[in-house]
Amino acid sequence: MRAHKPLSFPLGGGGGKAYPAGMPLPAPRADLPHKRGRRSDLMRILITNDDGIHAEGLDVCAEIGRALSEDVWVIAPEFDQSGVSHSLSLNDPLRLREVGERRFAVKGTPTDCVIMGARHVIKDRPPNLVLAGVNRGRNAGEDVIYSGTVAGAVEGTILGIPSVALSQAYRSRSNQPPHWETAVLFGPDIIRRVLAAGIPRDVLININFPDCAPADVKGIAVTTQGRNRQERLQIDQRQDGRGNAYYWIAYVRMRAQPPADGSDISALADNRIAVTPLRLDMTDEPFMTRLAELFD
Repeated sequence: MRAHKPLSFPLGGGGGKAYPAGMPLPAPRADLPHKRGRRSDLMRILITNDDGIHAEGLDVCAEIGRALSEDVWVIAPEFDQSGVSHSLSLNDPLRLREVGERRFAVKGTPTDCVIMGARHVIKDRPPNLVLAGVNRGRNAGEDVIYSGTVAGAVEGTILGIPSVALSQAYRSRSNQPPHWETAVLFGPDIIRRVLAAGIPRDVLININFPDCAPADVKGIAVTTQGRNRQERLQIDQRQDGRGNAYYWIAYVRMRAQPPADGSDISALADNRIAVTPLRLDMTDEPFMTRLAELFD
């Protein structure tokens, strides 16, 4: 499997050093200033999300992007698209609205936004990197299947662009805001290191930041995709004012089971940053071999 060559743009201290799982992190260092030059010499970054153009996490992602390059473009959904996964808008036209300088809203999905950016808005010089996020809440385990945030990075990968999904773990019932500062402080350096190493083709990187302040982060773990308790997923039936039934997909609070060691869910539970490589190719090769024997 061929890898994307490490980008030749100034990444500011990539260094190639890796942090073993569980190793304490050094204090986040101030980002090095970028040399000013022609925009064509800079890494071009396309940023999207699934929480929508006005989401706080989108501004956090833009801040992470600007720590890597001055050439940052934000193209995000007009409205919240959480849970839309890798869907395309095929039966409705896309509406593009300029919100500000290098910032656009699309009446569509995160996948639509990446295509709109790479194939229309900045088609003169397509992006060198796609960042999707920062999602309000983790995208770990089976979350990656439903996530519009991860789908934005998937679409970038399909288009041949190195892509990273970023999510900030967050307990909505805690009445506390997400620790966005954790993503801001650790995100740029992690992305630099990954880009310097080179992301293999047809692979995207899924980064989840734990629900804690930066000082409480215990380290970085390179993880597998975990599994959630799917029995938590239920249908909540209600009645409207006329007595007609309507339904919400709901998550029931249940006692948590110990997550599998080495998984993204386990890392987050231990206040570690989870870095998970995901592949476009979902073929199960061992079972494919068994299936082939059935039809010989």
